[in-house]
Amino acid sequence: MRRRAVNRGFGALWNFVGATTFATIFAVSLARAGEVTLQDNLLAASFDTDSGALTRLENKSTHWVIEPRPELGVSFQLNTLTADMKENPVLGRNQRAVEVKKLSNHQVRFQWKDLQSEHGGVLPITLTATASLTNGVLTFDATVENNSSVMVSTIDYPYLGDLTAPARDMPMSSLHTFYGNLIAEDILRGPTVMSKQSLFCMIQTTNQGLYVEMHDATQPYLLNFGFEPRRDSKSNDAARVEFYTRHFVYAHPHTTAKLVPVVMRGYKGDWHAGVDCYKDWRKTWFKEPHLPAWAKEVHSWTMLRMNTTEQNYDVSYTNFVQYGREWAACGVRAVQVVGWNIGGQDGGDPSQDTDPGLGTWQEFHDAIAQVQDMGVKVILFAKLNWADLTTSWYSNKLYKYECTGQNGKREEQGGYAYVTPTQLAGIGLHRRAVMDFLDPEYRDLAVGEFNKILALGSEGWLWDEVCHHASALYSWAPNHGYEPPGYVYGGDLPISAQLRAAADKVSPDFLFSGEGPQDWLMQYFPVSETGVTAVPFCQYLDTTNCLMLAGVSGFDDREQLNMILLRHCVIQYEPFLYKGHITDYPMTLAYGQKIDALRRKYKAYLWDGEFRDTLGADVSGTGGSFRYSVFVAANTKRAVVVANPEFDKPIAAVVKLPHARKLVVATPEEPDAKPTKGTVQIPARSAAVIMEQ
Repeated sequence: MRRRAVNRGFGALWNFVGATTFATIFAVSLARAGEVTLQDNLLAASFDTDSGALTRLENKSTHWVIEPRPELGVSFQLNTLTADMKENPVLGRNQRAVEVKKLSNHQVRFQWKDLQSEHGGVLPITLTATASLTNGVLTFDATVENNSSVMVSTIDYPYLGDLTAPARDMPMSSLHTFYGNLIAEDILRGPTVMSKQSLFCMIQTTNQGLYVEMHDATQPYLLNFGFEPRRDSKSNDAARVEFYTRHFVYAHPHTTAKLVPVVMRGYKGDWHAGVDCYKDWRKTWFKEPHLPAWAKEVHSWTMLRMNTTEQNYDVSYTNFVQYGREWAACGVRAVQVVGWNIGGQDGGDPSQDTDPGLGTWQEFHDAIAQVQDMGVKVILFAKLNWADLTTSWYSNKLYKYECTGQNGKREEQGGYAYVTPTQLAGIGLHRRAVMDFLDPEYRDLAVGEFNKILALGSEGWLWDEVCHHASALYSWAPNHGYEPPGYVYGGDLPISAQLRAAADKVSPDFLFSGEGPQDWLMQYFPVSETGVTAVPFCQYLDTTNCLMLAGVSGFDDREQLNMILLRHCVIQYEPFLYKGHITDYPMTLAYGQKIDALRRKYKAYLWDGEFRDTLGADVSGTGGSFRYSVFVAANTKRAVVVANPEFDKPIAAVVKLPHARKLVVATPEEPDAKPTKGTVQIPARSAAVIMEQ
């Protein structure tokens, strides 16, 4: 409610803020009295010597004064949590720093002690921090020493009290990644970006941005990147947007906790330049996953559901072999099998037992072997996040491992409806408890279930919903092997490592895939099922280690297939929403086969080449709309894919490459390359590839 209230009337806020910015710009090199300043050729940051507040921040390379008004600077904000779970805030504006010391030209140290709280008097808590500037990268480190009798729940640090656009009327958006996409939100709406989805937040303007990073990929706790529009009801002079990183550190009484470093750096350009900042850091910790040889070749998948929670038993284990013959005949290389385990799709979790209603374990084991002997890899769909509340296993044992909230109540996921009228109305859903991956006993149990998948002999698995834990962020459950609360997402990497180790004992080529895994999980899950996203974040970030699955379900789905070609995705055929035969939609299949044939023919560009999105080419067109993307082969030769989404008319596209070599063009319908000067006619609902020879 408070956020809605402060958002009212902010439509014209940027006009005032932008004007104020230019009225208050001053030379950064001239530090104000009572300030210490860190600066280099790229960035400058000043801090108040009395409060320790960040009073101004400037990207010197672009002259963007990001934090222009010293009087609105904020040092930090801290919240404590009493034994009866009542919040008691500590406001930085009410604290005086006991130390603001410039240790060198590149580093300042701060300390605040014996903090004055809003409701509980002075608390014996010490916050010590440093700000360090190196080559335009500003890093904030902090440690909290909690000698009080209350828990420190959150610390907001660093804190920009006056986040301001570079110019009047220039909008600013927050950008973060989730589910293979890059999501943009207007900061005037007060968005919150959570580290459970993205390790970074970009504050993007028209032609530049501020990159902010949680500088720890191990997920030790939740960090939020928060935007808070503010307005003083008595004076417009205080109109502003605050930005902070909120550390959910949960430091217990009489303990010391180190906060994860927070990094800030400016960049020029659009989101690509911001993601390049993330790329730089990612190289230092990302462990490249292993992909089996077949997955490195041009290939396509399909998908089949055997059963749902309604127990409709559509495809038996023995009938699975007939489907395999069809897939092999159509050149499909892998099949994702859903609802094969007891309880059907989204039922019975986390059990990976076979279902007697579909046949015997041996029948499924043998059917998998037969299908794989035909050249079709079997990928088994599974979930380990949940425990189906309808099962006796949950009632007798699994409840011990469930996440509980601060109020002691169970965290749940709501279940899904697929077929029957009652379930489609939300009646009789299989609700599920959220399992605690921080609990080592549960991780061992989950590995035991995963071993059942390995025993069936499949070539891989797809962990559906690997990207979230429903309502659970922290678990307050006792007796889970740690002192609560525990950050549930902090267990994702440990359980992934245990599962990978179990698979490696059987075969290092056993493929791990998942539904929209976060980037740090792609160290274990290099195949991501996300579909064609609005922004091709993963492909631009790491073409080599990210295979993106995109479903195709239309009967003549050329538009989706063209986007799959353009966005470097793997085709996943899903006839009748993965309940049909691949031969059910011959037009879609035929065009998909042409696209993959084109990718095989020009594999060096379209499959093995680096995906650059729209960077490195200038493309214009007449006659209708178009989409394009750029690929760069290992030999530096470039290819541009241009798609025509128009339903009934051709377009003329003009492709210009800087310092281009001789150009040729090929299409799915005419794959043999022909010379071109860069101007090509593209029929309706088709695509063309312009390549350097």
